[in-house]
Amino acid sequence: MKKFGVILLLMVMALTGQAQVQSTSELVGSWSGQLKVGAFSLTIVLNIEQADGYVTVSLDSPDQGARGIGAYKEYLSDDSLAIKVVPIGANYQAKLKEGELDGTFSQNGMSFALVLKRTEKGATEVKHPQLPQPPFPYETEEVTFRNVADGATLAGTITYPVGYNKKSKKKPVVALLVTGSGQQNRNEDLLGHSPFFVIADYLARQGIATLRYDDRATGKSVGGDVTNATSEDFMRDATSGIDFLRQTKSFSKVGCLGHSEGGLIAFMLGSRKKTDFIVSLAGPGVKGDTLLVEQNNRIMKLSGMPALMTVEILRQDDEVKRTPWLQWFVNYDPSDDIRKTRCPVFALNGDNDCQVISSQNLTAIKSLLPKSKKNLTKEYPSLNHLFQHSTTGLPLEYRNIEETISPEVLSDIATWIKGL
Repeated sequence: MKKFGVILLLMVMALTGQAQVQSTSELVGSWSGQLKVGAFSLTIVLNIEQADGYVTVSLDSPDQGARGIGAYKEYLSDDSLAIKVVPIGANYQAKLKEGELDGTFSQNGMSFALVLKRTEKGATEVKHPQLPQPPFPYETEEVTFRNVADGATLAGTITYPVGYNKKSKKKPVVALLVTGSGQQNRNEDLLGHSPFFVIADYLARQGIATLRYDDRATGKSVGGDVTNATSEDFMRDATSGIDFLRQTKSFSKVGCLGHSEGGLIAFMLGSRKKTDFIVSLAGPGVKGDTLLVEQNNRIMKLSGMPALMTVEILRQDDEVKRTPWLQWFVNYDPSDDIRKTRCPVFALNGDNDCQVISSQNLTAIKSLLPKSKKNLTKEYPSLNHLFQHSTTGLPLEYRNIEETISPEVLSDIATWIKGL
């Protein structure tokens, strides 16, 4: 649930209006280092570029997916610089010492030492070896389906299983993939990872079809209000996807695999008898305000900061008051939807997840699910909210982990679905 990230030091935004000052400097190039804040560190990249006698300066925070944050060059010589990053209220001053920029990063009245080393542009990128590469041994089909009630046309990709034959009487099982909170594309791309692409590729090789789609008004999907939308609106988008898959008459069972908010939506579909099965990846199991308070306090503790959030403080937060999605979420309790879900359910969570806490949410889901031999809940040691093997589980780790999703999780999902 990307909306649940509450302690980002830098604003995730890009500016196009970078200041240009006619100058030259030996400092031209890319510089990177670790900004240590409390118990965690954040990768910072300073880009000093020169063209036609002009110098432009920008900042990247790759751990947060922020690039090209515009900076004003207040001073630049061959061995020192001072820049102002207006969008985030920050300043950086440094002097060249033994080939490194030794300086101070200041923001919101706080100052931190920040040493930057010269680096090749793009050198901070992390390889993600699980990203599927062509040629692929299966067929895909680009499709669209409509949520008529909300005026949204959703665009997506059906990935058919290896060896799929439309003329065969044996029809494969299919899962609709529903992303977490925030507008995401069909691959659920985040910080260089493409979890839904990896899942679709793996399941196709295991004989299971999928439909993944761009969220409304994202990617190739068009229409549908986003500003005022809540999970109920996104549930109607997912319902349209389920209905579309059934109308094709190409599949034996039609289920839903949802991540984070997508797991919540999966249970909303299940309680309405729309799905033949559900896979909930880190789906919420408790009321929204309770979840957000626990999430905030866990992240603060792991970051070496006081954990002081309460339900009362959360509900008085300005962002909660002005954001329809948050207003709806803090009041939503998934208990009834989980309790009313009668189709088979596989609910997974990692014990390092600090966005949807496993001990709180997976425990609740297990207690609420109807008793059935086909239902399964499983907690995975050391896995974070993206189901990566992690150290702390903090969101700032996501980008720097090469693994996109645990192979054990992929195998368990495929095995469970095939056993239905």
